[in-house]
Amino acid sequence: MRAAFASAFDADNPLATLTVGDRPEPTHPDPDWVTVRVRASSLNHHDLWSLRGVGLTGDQLPMILGCDAVGTDPDGNEVVIYPVVPTPGDPRGVSILSEHFPGTFAERVAVPRMNLLPLPAGLSATDAACLPTAWLTAWRMLTTKGRVADGESVLVQGAGGGVATAAVALGVALGKRVYATSRDAAKRERIAELGATALEPGARLPERVDVVIETVGAATFDHSLKSAAPMARIVVSGATSGHEPKINLRRVFAMQLEILGTSMGSPDELTELLAFCAEHAVRPVVDSVVPFSRIEEGFARLASGEVFGKVVIDHTA
Repeated sequence: MRAAFASAFDADNPLATLTVGDRPEPTHPDPDWVTVRVRASSLNHHDLWSLRGVGLTGDQLPMILGCDAVGTDPDGNEVVIYPVVPTPGDPRGVSILSEHFPGTFAERVAVPRMNLLPLPAGLSATDAACLPTAWLTAWRMLTTKGRVADGESVLVQGAGGGVATAAVALGVALGKRVYATSRDAAKRERIAELGATALEPGARLPERVDVVIETVGAATFDHSLKSAAPMARIVVSGATSGHEPKINLRRVFAMQLEILGTSMGSPDELTELLAFCAEHAVRPVVDSVVPFSRIEEGFARLASGEVFGKVVIDHTA
């Protein structure tokens, strides 16, 4: 079958190690695994990090990339794939597809049957393919970790990428006042179109917020601390600008702030997210849809840093 996979590692030029070619059909490590025919998938920065060699070792190559997918199960049902797989050999006890098990950038992918969730009516395959990683992470950051139901305002740092843009869209849909920062003026315009107040990085907010969504790290963390209201939650799921920010601990304890780490979410949270998007007509922010035959273009688009939202791969085109 045709697949897109990491054939080597290159920290400086990850796109050079992306290969599209034939790979063996999926195998089932346990009897409860099934093969899904992929209809749509989406790219994440996780895929670029894999090409750089982060999270993979040489003896795992070649590794089919891709975490997210919507497809058809052996019984003909349309399903959304939950990408977190039990992995006894991993220190976390679990892994994401494309770490220990082949990913979704292929004609077919094998997953445990319990990882299949029904595709809700009203959600297209290309929309739902955006949800299992970036949007699920944003949903968990806002709801389970950020407890946004107990607050009225949210700051999203570095909107434009998948998780941050999802947090903006979901925060607005949840009825919260959302502020979002971006260095890019064009992205700030797009943020405003989603219903948020768009600001330059470091700008003073009209109010201190109850929840801060942090995926940027060192470049924005001081601003996140200063923008947080008493007893606010700062939820961290990434550190694209650096993972060792300076933290004013006096502000943390004086304001009784919570700094919470998170990654991905549970199957129940993905079910909640799918239902929320279907019931409230929330649709993922899609930067572009690329046919699988041109998946290299999708990777180049993601690597350019110019994306706003998700890059989706159409496996039927």
